[in-house]
Amino acid sequence: MTRFRDRAHAGRRLAPLLTASARDDTLVVGLPRGGVIVAGEVAAALDVPLDVIIVQKIGHPDQPELAIGALGENGVRVLEDGAISSLGITTDSLADAEERATAELSRRIARFRGTTSPPDLAGRHVVVVDDGIATGATAAAACGVARAAGADRITLAMPVAPRGWEHRFDELADELVAVDTPRSFGSVGRFYVDFDQTTDAEVLAALAAARS
Repeated sequence: MTRFRDRAHAGRRLAPLLTASARDDTLVVGLPRGGVIVAGEVAAALDVPLDVIIVQKIGHPDQPELAIGALGENGVRVLEDGAISSLGITTDSLADAEERATAELSRRIARFRGTTSPPDLAGRHVVVVDDGIATGATAAAACGVARAAGADRITLAMPVAPRGWEHRFDELADELVAVDTPRSFGSVGRFYVDFDQTTDAEVLAALAAARS
């Protein structure tokens, strides 16, 4: 089992796998919050710009850390229908969870974009990066945002993803890249020595460093 020291180390391990597919118009986008730290290392190694695609998971009404869907910029909405059905989540509970997710998405857009417009993705190669995939809802939403914005090619890149993840994402992204795809997965955090929560300040610092 591959273990990364932290998210920056994961990004440095991921970057060499993306060198061959990088283009002059490549843009690396991280998913706030932890994915931006990984993406920052990737963008630096490829010498391409860094930005964010802002998404927010829809958490289970009683277990907020368990994603049952995700929302993204530009009205993108992804629901894990199988999980919602098997967990017996009611329509009212789902609506409440979406309302909370919408509020957090708006907060994140204001926090991480401010008065800056989203990057122009039309016709570009967009590399979507997170720190790992659990349910995959936020990654799916991010790919949906990129596709809706007119990206010519989407690469979904992760330090770690479950074995067989290509069956979930092969229609959402043109290329899938992962450092490791273990058979036994569990949680993303078990593949990191340091998986402390990334702060808003750290995300903003990574974006500022890339832009400077």
